[in-house]
Amino acid sequence: MSKPAAASGRVWRRFLHHRIACVGGIVVALLLSAALFAPVLAPRDPTFLDTSVRFLAPFADSRFLLGTDELGRDTLSRLLHGGRVSLTVGLVAMATTVLTGAVIGITAGYLGSLTDTLLMRFVDTMLCFPQVFLLLVVAAFVPPTLLSISLVIGLTSWMEVSRIVRAEILNLKEQDFVAAARALGASRARIMFRELLPNAAAPILVAATLKVASAVLMESYISYLGYGVQPPLASWGNMLTNAQGYFNTVPWLAVLPGVAITATVMGFNFLGDGLRDALDPRLRMGP
Repeated sequence: MSKPAAASGRVWRRFLHHRIACVGGIVVALLLSAALFAPVLAPRDPTFLDTSVRFLAPFADSRFLLGTDELGRDTLSRLLHGGRVSLTVGLVAMATTVLTGAVIGITAGYLGSLTDTLLMRFVDTMLCFPQVFLLLVVAAFVPPTLLSISLVIGLTSWMEVSRIVRAEILNLKEQDFVAAARALGASRARIMFRELLPNAAAPILVAATLKVASAVLMESYISYLGYGVQPPLASWGNMLTNAQGYFNTVPWLAVLPGVAITATVMGFNFLGDGLRDALDPRLRMGP
């Protein structure tokens, strides 16, 4: 067996030894499958209104498994399609975050000197502002589309990733393989993105997993405040917004999307923790 294959097998065994991470992986797989196949799984059009069946409780009517909302829309269908929207925002925002953070982190870490100082001071400045505040400021001036919301969330949450990548690059750039690449005449860009970046993939992968959970939460925050995904398109955040006025009488309208958000965040966080432990050779988790 080759060394890469043996290493991959060892990482996989270490991950499977982490039971909470396995639970998180299963939850994430179920959520992603439900979002992917939402048009097939949803029993009804999530935007269809039928005021004759408003506020049905879960399991009270076999036609509406999880009940209906204030406009008679099927809650199960809205949860499935809302998950499709929320997870899409989370994944696109995560990709934006990781790409931006990785480029800035590797540039600062490898070039060092004045470039490193300027970029890290910019990161420190961005970290001075709460992310929710930045999101609301930017969202107030940007039309709330699915893509714009994803990009806004991603472009206001890359700072931690850049610090993680920079720290890894500062360690890796002193290794022998980098010196060998320089001796062979490799350009800076090649060393940074062909030699260093693949070797920093483990912490980036862990950060990416955790950032999906963070992005789903951010989307819920701004949708709850009215700046996110706009009706009639369903997301878990705006389902919470619509339910807040009825919480005392029909609490399940808020509880169901709240449970979905909680399960998503916990699932991705457990998965990220498991990946971190499995990919870190300094931790002993089993064979």
